Amino acid sequence: MPLVNMAPLLQKARKGGYAVGSFSVANMEMVLGVLKAVEETKSPAIIQIAEVRLNHSPLELIGPLMVAAAKNSSVPVAVHFDHGKTAEKIRQALDIGFTSVMFDGSHLPFEENVRITAQTKKLADEYGADCEGEIGCVGGSEDGSEDIAINCTSPAQALEFYEKTGVDALAVAIGNAHGNYKQTPKLRFDILEETSNLVNVPLVLHGGTGILPEDFKKCVKLGINKINIATATFDSVEKSVRTSYGNKSINGYYDLQTAEVEGAYLNALKHIEIFGCANKA
Repeated sequence: MPLVNMAPLLQKARKGGYAVGSFSVANMEMVLGVLKAVEETKSPAIIQIAEVRLNHSPLELIGPLMVAAAKNSSVPVAVHFDHGKTAEKIRQALDIGFTSVMFDGSHLPFEENVRITAQTKKLADEYGADCEGEIGCVGGSEDGSEDIAINCTSPAQALEFYEKTGVDALAVAIGNAHGNYKQTPKLRFDILEETSNLVNVPLVLHGGTGILPEDFKKCVKLGINKINIATATFDSVEKSVRTSYGNKSINGYYDLQTAEVEGAYLNALKHIEIFGCANKA
């Protein structure tokens, strides 16, 4: 199955009433673990990396690896540049072959967010790629370095944003936050439902780590078709490695590599079941 665009995956999910998992990766082992899970379950998937992660995983190295992995997958996989902050890195991702990019202007005044997101959408179109935008402000930060307050999406403003930018997917803020939650989030399902009824585009949920399975399923029912999973993947990989050292099953580098792959694999499997995307490839 060749590398695919994000938009067709999400449109199919919207019609089918499920969500596609968008899994953040930081190295080859995470990529291998996610792809093992989606191929085993015959699930469509998105693998992604955020701009704030590039200090640890340089785009010029991890990007081609991600694209090559998707091209060699037996199921449809899109490769996404998440939370793009700079035009330079967004263009670099597109040059590498990413099939979707996101400009995160949620911290900007509305009109500026619209302007730069529309520019990003135009650039993505030139590459035959897709574009995600964000309206409202998801709490926390992608790398945990900031404690950004949640600013829930205005459904009416979401419609205006979509009409002015033409994005292929729209991330909304409904009480969700990046990183590990200090307590179970109380999601604004009323905002999600109103936004979904107003805006004719697949909606995206960021900050998936720590959301209850039943809340995930309700989000999907109300219009979420892409769910980002980052912290849960990193935590699962770390836990797998710690456990393997604890039970003395790591006796060299390749055992360590196997533990990393297993952590990403188990985390992806769990979320695929919750999102309802198994056998939808």
